[in-house]
Amino acid sequence: METWRGIDATPEGWPASVLAIGVFDGVHRGHAALVRTAAKAAAEREARCVVVTFDPHPTAVVAPHAVPAQLTSLDRRIELLGSLGVDGVCVLPFTEELSKLSPDYFVRHVLVGGLHAKAVCVGENFRFGHKAAGDVAKLTELGEEFGFEVLAQTLTADDEAYSSTRVRRLVAEGDVAAAAEVLGRDFGVEGTVVHGAGRGGTSLGFPTANLEIPAGRAIPADGVYAGWFHADSRRLPAAISVGTNPTFEGDERTVEAFLLDFSGDLYGRRVRLDFTARLRGQIAFDGIEPLIAQIETDVADTRRALELD
Repeated sequence: METWRGIDATPEGWPASVLAIGVFDGVHRGHAALVRTAAKAAAEREARCVVVTFDPHPTAVVAPHAVPAQLTSLDRRIELLGSLGVDGVCVLPFTEELSKLSPDYFVRHVLVGGLHAKAVCVGENFRFGHKAAGDVAKLTELGEEFGFEVLAQTLTADDEAYSSTRVRRLVAEGDVAAAAEVLGRDFGVEGTVVHGAGRGGTSLGFPTANLEIPAGRAIPADGVYAGWFHADSRRLPAAISVGTNPTFEGDERTVEAFLLDFSGDLYGRRVRLDFTARLRGQIAFDGIEPLIAQIETDVADTRRALELD
């Protein structure tokens, strides 16, 4: 799969394409269904299938006060889109200049001139161009002018509508099991393993990997979760804590994972935590002993939730 940033970086000689266009944050099941429609249409037309996505989220430019929490990093988004069997992912930097392009200019110079569109697949609520002036009807009109078909569909899978907004709400509520139903996989966060307060490996006997997560990312509600820790090619079971460590009167929200049956140095690694099940909410304990007892219970519950026993 080819990946490029900016329409001017399109590989030389790129052939006729069927495009799937959208932000695709989270790459949920509705997104996947749309991309598969594009892939099928490309095969029928003997064309390439290209996903056109945007970075940063368009809201960051047109309404920076209302930017939604990001469900996936750009790299993870590209990885997930690539797993759907597309031939290329074109990332358009969403700038103020891009936001001011008219619908006609965007279609003429980006979709047709740059990517040689033969068909374009979008969600039925797709908007484009300056001040979102373009919609599916406008895109269809331009398709008739420039010779491409528009395939618009509701973002559904198994007859149920899905949205990134819904995933964000479920994650914020801590309902990671319901979020997984929408995504078609566990919800995950990515970050770098950094040094924490050091209590896990000293006072508590449960050393944790603390993640530094970029600002603006969606993080589940405070509590304890069972999940999986991905580092390089390893997938390790983990009891995950999200919160402020109220037993120690913490005020900074952290994400840390105790890796079951593992010992080693992970500092500085770029990793991903997938959240499989919520075990409990955040609790403040009256000392270290009851906290240790609860952690032991959390570890046992994690084993059961991940079906390790």
